[in-house]
Formats: sequence, C-alpha cells, structure tokens
Amino acid sequence: MAEQPTMRAAVIDAFGAADTLRVTEIPVPAPGEREVLVRVHAAGVNAIDWATRAGQGVGVAEFPAVLGWDISGTVAATGAGVTRFAVGDAVFGMPRFPALAGGYADFAVAPEAELARVPAGIDHVTAASVPMVALTAWQTLFEHGGLLAGQRVLVSGAAGGVGHLAVQLAADAGAEVVATASGDNHDFVLGLGAHRAVDYRTEPVHEVVRDVDLVVDPRGGEDFHRLLGVLRPGGILVTLKGESADHRRSARERGVRAGFTYVHPDRAALDRIAALLGEGRIRPSVQQVFSLDDVAKAHSIGEVGHVRGRLVIELNDEESQ
Repeated sequence: MAEQPTMRAAVIDAFGAADTLRVTEIPVPAPGEREVLVRVHAAGVNAIDWATRAGQGVGVAEFPAVLGWDISGTVAATGAGVTRFAVGDAVFGMPRFPALAGGYADFAVAPEAELARVPAGIDHVTAASVPMVALTAWQTLFEHGGLLAGQRVLVSGAAGGVGHLAVQLAADAGAEVVATASGDNHDFVLGLGAHRAVDYRTEPVHEVVRDVDLVVDPRGGEDFHRLLGVLRPGGILVTLKGESADHRRSARERGVRAGFTYVHPDRAALDRIAALLGEGRIRPSVQQVFSLDDVAKAHSIGEVGHVRGRLVIELNDEESQ
C-alpha cells in the first residue's frame, strides 16, 4: 500500500471552464479484488477530459471528481487475486472508461485486466500519451473498419492525437494512407508513414481524393457527410463523434457503410499496441508536458485545438524515467 494516507490530485467540484480544476489533497484509494494501485508518473490529456469537465462528456456521479484516463506508472500495491503484475512493475492503460478512472492524481486504482506492461526503453510520459488515442485508432481501423493490407485509408485530422497514431497503425498494417492536415503539418504526417498529404484548408478533400476503402473521421457533423464522397462503393467511414439518425441512411444512399467508434478498454489490443511501441513501429508525438499544477493550462491549450500529437501531465517526476 502507498505509504502516505493522502495524495495530490486535480479535482473539479462542478462542471465549468478550465479554471474549475484545482489541486488538493485527497485520500489514497485502495485496490479491490483483481485491482492494482498505480503510482502515476504521467497522465495523458484527451478531448474527453475537457469535454467531461465542461459537462459535455461522460457522466459524473458525484463531486469532487478526479478526471483523467490515460495513465502510466508503477504498481504500488495489489488487491486480492492479482496475478498479472507485482509491486514495482511499470504499467500503462486507459482503465474503466467511460467510468471515471482518476488519472490526474499521484495514485489511481485500475483493474489489472485493463493495463499492459510499459515496454523496456519507453518512459512514462511517452507511455501515458498512448492508450486512449491508440485504442481508438486500433478499434476504428481494425474492429470497425476491417482494415486489410493493400487498402487505401483516409485519415482526417492526421496530425492530431488519434490521427497521428491511426496513420502509423494503418501504414504498419500495409495500407496506403492519405492524410489530411494543414500545410505546416505535411512533413510531420508524411514522416509518420502517410503516402500522401492533403491540405484541407486549400483543397476540398472530397473533391481531390477518391477510391478510399476506409475513412477515419474524428469530427463528425458535416465532415461525415462530405467525406462519404471519397469512398469506393462498399467502403466504410468510421466516425469518432457518435451516431446521429441520418448517418447510416446517408451512407446507405451512397452505397457505402458507416461505423461508430466508442472506445473501450481492450487488453488484447493494448498488449499489441505495447508490442508495437516497444518495437518502435509506432512513435507517439508529445507536443507539451505539464506539471499537475498546470493541468488547467493543458486543458485550455487542448480546447483551442491544433495540437500536434499529445499533451501529457507529469507527476512524481523523480521516478518517471
């Protein structure tokens, strides 16, 4: 068990703007059956974090609430029945989603089945940047999209969190990847393995790209309907923004399909992602690292958009390497 009875955590007492977040002391949680207590060295910051803080994300049953799902750290204690990990093991994951996981804290409790080992040579900041975006990209490409080698994939928003991992995973699987990004991000996405980059600000993507087997759509809305036009007959567009009443109908009328990703913990996929990370076959990009005291700043930057890759909070930095 953790030696101290309390820990630092960033909490919200109600929904609101970024400055709603405050750092305080709260009790260290205890692991239950088949759970581990993780000393968090780093926590990823995702769009769902600031959406939830603003009252537009996942449900919050009570306040104060600790946000954050992406964690990387070391096992500090184990509950009854734990067999996969021991105290001192380096682990990472996206536990409990869409229930709260409490990642913005010195310690977090997680089911052992929803964590993977941090690969040798990977630091905690890098590991914490991976789980949610990589699992989202994986489930989009392979579970919903059924991606096969030789197919053509369009990744919209390819320089973003999910996008930059989707480009790499698709290219690693042998797909031809077309990436949409602003012009100043073209070298970045091409360096990740994209075969072609399209500047969405100057080129109507739905007019200059054709015969795509799979589209990764992070925005939904009008983008969803426009991007249907790049698909070949029978192709699929998988969106990350949820399903509206006319999505499937609009796709069906065009002779294509629609898919919808609601990311969830997935042990097998996370273990595979960990292996790819350890082998250097995927390389997450971290734009900026913040202290826990600057978590509100991280949210403010993320909400503005145009982040290249990921934002990460570093905790317990003396042990993070």
